[in-house]
Amino acid sequence: MSTAEYDLVIRGGEVHDGTGAEGRVADIAVKDGVIAVVGEVAGRGAEEIDATGRIVTPGFVDIHTHYDGQAVWDDATAPSSHHGVTTVVMGNCGVGFAPCKPEHRDGLIELMEGVEDIPAPVMHQGLTWTWETFAEYLDVLERTPRDIDICALVPHAPVRVHVMGERAFRLLPALPEDVEQMRVIVADAIRAGAWGVSTSRSTAHKSVAGDYTPTLLAREREIVGLAMGMADAGRGLFEFVAEVQDPDVIGEFEMVRRALKKSGLPGVYSLVQSGQTADANQDLWRDLLKYSGSAKDDGVDLRPVVAPRAVGLLMGLEGSQNPFSATPSYRAIADLPLAERVARMRDPEVRRQILSEDPYAESAWPLLEFLSYSRMYRFENPPNYTPDVANSLQAIADREGRPVQEVVYDVLLEDEGMGFIHVPFANYASGDLRVCQEMLEDPNSIMGLGDGGAHVGFILDAGFQTWMLTYWVKERGVMALPEAIRRMTSDTADVMGLADRGRIREGLRADLNVIDLGRLTFGSPYIAHDLPTGGKRLMQKAVGYEHTIVAGQTVYRDGEDTGARPGRLVRSGR
Repeated sequence: MSTAEYDLVIRGGEVHDGTGAEGRVADIAVKDGVIAVVGEVAGRGAEEIDATGRIVTPGFVDIHTHYDGQAVWDDATAPSSHHGVTTVVMGNCGVGFAPCKPEHRDGLIELMEGVEDIPAPVMHQGLTWTWETFAEYLDVLERTPRDIDICALVPHAPVRVHVMGERAFRLLPALPEDVEQMRVIVADAIRAGAWGVSTSRSTAHKSVAGDYTPTLLAREREIVGLAMGMADAGRGLFEFVAEVQDPDVIGEFEMVRRALKKSGLPGVYSLVQSGQTADANQDLWRDLLKYSGSAKDDGVDLRPVVAPRAVGLLMGLEGSQNPFSATPSYRAIADLPLAERVARMRDPEVRRQILSEDPYAESAWPLLEFLSYSRMYRFENPPNYTPDVANSLQAIADREGRPVQEVVYDVLLEDEGMGFIHVPFANYASGDLRVCQEMLEDPNSIMGLGDGGAHVGFILDAGFQTWMLTYWVKERGVMALPEAIRRMTSDTADVMGLADRGRIREGLRADLNVIDLGRLTFGSPYIAHDLPTGGKRLMQKAVGYEHTIVAGQTVYRDGEDTGARPGRLVRSGR
């Protein structure tokens, strides 16, 4: 028997190369982790995949995730890797774990717990803390073979705390010598392999104790120092989150724009429509889209990263939050097993007591007071991410002539407490996704904000890639399939400078998806108890990804982990 010429051959699929070009039926041959042939392949592969009737795409590149902790204790990058993602960029929003002196570890954990809802016990057990510098942190990540590839930004908060100590947590201005040290740290981190720097200027980003992120009030000289650290290293992307409720948010953007112009390097920022109902700031996102366009005309590459659907909260008895989490009577039973908790909550006296208590007075969750019952819905099975406002829990209560809190309470107990209440928190003020469509149609926007690895107990948006294909392409027909694929592959790869992926082209890395588009759909969210200390997180799989391939090896087959670990830490400049 003759020896196979290739490691893998994918035959007869509709190949979408990631550039936005129309798909064409072709074969793909892979050798040593690299695409060797695209076209007609005569030679045989050690593994052969019949992709007839399937689409074949580059692996998806997600530039906004928070796997900074999970990447230390886990070699699987779920839930992102369940949705065709083969490369993630973490370290966004200015939070992370390096650089870090031993005396600052607890402070960074509290910050990550508050900003990204990762439980502190999980991080205390899962983080090895065998690093102090960012380069040492990258070395730790590099030692673990993975399901998919990871890239890291150096986050501003740890850099600031490393240099300024307690002064950083007190939001004091950085002295000139502080800024110089930060500039050096950023430059060294990028030379070691970081892909850029991230920061946050949002009041929504607080530690678990309620303290604002240390980067909130950083002055322009400090922002310029970070950008010039990238310039010193000769590369990098500046990622930031602005305070979109600030009337002077354009002034914030002007500051970042000046820093980027001085550095000559690009930037991206998170863009959503804030709030659940109309207010004075509901159209601010349009102003920021226009601002990005004007910056581009001025030679400054400053692009918005937008979500393809509403940013949605999932509240339930098994998640980290529900509308009664802060009441004293619920807290008294919160640690009971679910079945026992449900039984107690069905007791008429316990029910009466919980419903009589103020759910806001002792809540440490700042979002709770901004959530409207008119934007809470039963989360259906199969998942419905575009609920009708006529079916909100408030609307149900009005029709039934009952207090809305009673309706919410009863919904929490449905399905033996296993269900969720869905709260489309951002991008849904109009009760539909017209805002998301307008954002996606802006030629300057980047699809992202799935936040994989973060908000593990109440947000599960890491499947945005699946949503793009199932909703905007299949259901609505608003976006052409080649363009949707481009937005998740070459566009996101290019903005990061990942030149070896994001396209199906000979000589590039063989990161690929074989997808049954007709069958592609979401599974129902569920709670997995698989974090360190037995911690729980929301998970969701998809149906229709027949093969997710990294460096020529199938890492997920029909949604199941094959155990292959060809993924790695990817360093910039290498």
